[in-house]
Amino acid sequence: MDAFHIIALAGGLAGGGTAGYFLSLSAFKKNLEKKGSSIIREAEKEAETIRKDKLLQAKEKFLELKAEHEKVISQRDRKLLEQSNKQKERETRLNKQQEEVKRTERDLQAQRDILNRKIEANEARQQELERLHRSQVDQLEVISGLTAEEAKKQLMEALRDQVKAESNSMIQHTLEEAKLTANTEAKKVVIQTIQRVATEQTIENAVSVFNIENDDVKGRIIGREGRNIRALEAATGVEIIVDDTPEAIILSCFDPVRREVARLSMHKLVTDGRIHPARIEEVVNKTRKQIDEEIIETGKRTCIDLGIHGLHPELVRMVGRMKYRSSYGQNLLQHSREVANLSSIMAAELGLNAKMAKRAGLLHDIGKVPSEESELPHAILGMQIAERYGEKPDVLNAIGAHHDEIEMTNLISPIIQVCDAISGARPGARRQIAESYMQRLRELENLALSYKGVTKAYCIQAGRELRVMVESERVSDAEASQISFDISQRIQNEMTYPGQVRVTVIREMRAVNVAK
Repeated sequence: MDAFHIIALAGGLAGGGTAGYFLSLSAFKKNLEKKGSSIIREAEKEAETIRKDKLLQAKEKFLELKAEHEKVISQRDRKLLEQSNKQKERETRLNKQQEEVKRTERDLQAQRDILNRKIEANEARQQELERLHRSQVDQLEVISGLTAEEAKKQLMEALRDQVKAESNSMIQHTLEEAKLTANTEAKKVVIQTIQRVATEQTIENAVSVFNIENDDVKGRIIGREGRNIRALEAATGVEIIVDDTPEAIILSCFDPVRREVARLSMHKLVTDGRIHPARIEEVVNKTRKQIDEEIIETGKRTCIDLGIHGLHPELVRMVGRMKYRSSYGQNLLQHSREVANLSSIMAAELGLNAKMAKRAGLLHDIGKVPSEESELPHAILGMQIAERYGEKPDVLNAIGAHHDEIEMTNLISPIIQVCDAISGARPGARRQIAESYMQRLRELENLALSYKGVTKAYCIQAGRELRVMVESERVSDAEASQISFDISQRIQNEMTYPGQVRVTVIREMRAVNVAK
C-alpha cells in the first residue's frame, strides 16, 4: 500500500472517530437531561409530601394546644366560680353574725339596764341598813356605857387569847396528824433500808502496836546510836516509840497509811534480819508501792462489789485510800459503802435513780482523802474533786450539800444526807470525846432552862431526847406545846447534833397535903 492510501485511511479513521465522539457526547447529554428532569420531579414530589406532613403535624399541634388552652380556661373559670360562691357564702355568714351581734348587744343593753336598776335599789337598801346600824350602835353604847372602839378593843383582846390557844392546839393536832400519816411511810422506808444493810464497824486509832517475839529486837531496831530508828522515822514519817512495854513497839502517826507502811516495813525487816539504813530505805519504798497497789485494788474491788462503773482511775484510788482513814473512830471506807447501800435502797423505795444515789453515797466523803492539803470543807473539796474527774451534776450536788454547805437541787441530795446521818449516828458507830459530849448535853439542858416556867431539864438516851419539866401553875397545856415546838426549832437552828433530838415537855398537877 502506498503512502497516499495510508494517509487517506488515517484521515478517514480520524474523521470517523471524531464524528462518533460527538454523537456519543450528544447522546450522553440527552441522557443526563432526562435523569436530571426525573430527579427534579421526584424531589418536587418528595418536597410536596414533606410539606403536607408538616402542615398536618402543625394542625395536630395547634389542635392539641387549643384543647389544652380551652382546658386551662375551663379550670380557671371553674375556680373563679367556686371562689365567687365561697365569697357569697362568707358574706352571707358575716351578715348573719352581724345580726346576731346586734341582737346580743340589744340583750346586753337590756340586762345592763336591769342591773343598774338593781344596783340603785341595793344602794338605797344599803344606806337604809347603815342608818339602822348606826342607830343600833348608838343605842348599844347608851345601854353598855362603852363606845364602839372600846367594845371592839375588848372583843379583839378576848378573841386574840382564844385564837392563840386554839392555834396552838391546832398546830399540835396538825403536827401529830402529820407525824402519824407522813412519817409512817418514811419510817417504813428508813427501817427497811437499815435492816437490809449490815456492816462491821472498825475503830481506828492514832497509834498502831507492832508486836515482837522478844525485847532483843528493840535494840536491833534502834541500831547503833539510834541510826536505824532515825532512818525508819525519816523514811516513813511515823514516830516510833520504843519504851518498857514488853514485846511491843508503838507506831504513832495521824496518817493511817503511813502507819501501815511503817508496820509492814518493820515486819519485813525483823523477819529478814538485815536492819540498816540502806536496807530500811529499800524496804520502805517497796512497801509503799505495795500499799499503793493495794489501795488501787481495794478501790476497784469496792466499785465491783457495789456495781459502780465508769469511775475515773483517780477516784478509784481515792476510794481505796478510804480504807486507811477514819472519822470519829468509824472506818471511812466501811462508812461510805454503808451510805452507798443505804442510799441505793432508799432511792429505789422512793422511785428514784438507785444507781446515781449509790454512786453519790460512795463518793460523798471523797474530800477527806486527798493527797494535797486544803482549807475548804471536805464536802466542797469533794465536790470540786468529783467535778474535776467528770461526775454528773446530781452527784456533785449530793456531795457538796450533804452538810448543807450548798443548796440542794435534786432529790438525791437529801437522801445522801439522811443516810450519812443514819450511818454516823447509830449507837456504837462513832466515838466522841467525853468533854465535847458533856458540853453538848449541858447546852441542851441550858437552852431548855432559859424558858419561863421551866423548872428542870434532863438529857437522856445519849442526848437524843430532852425532857423538860414545867410548872403547872404558870404554864398551860397549850403553852407547854408551844414551848416544846420553840425548843425544837432553836435546837435545829442553833446547835449541831447527830441524828434527831426529841423534845418532851411534861406538865403535871400535884396536890400535896400533910395529915397530922
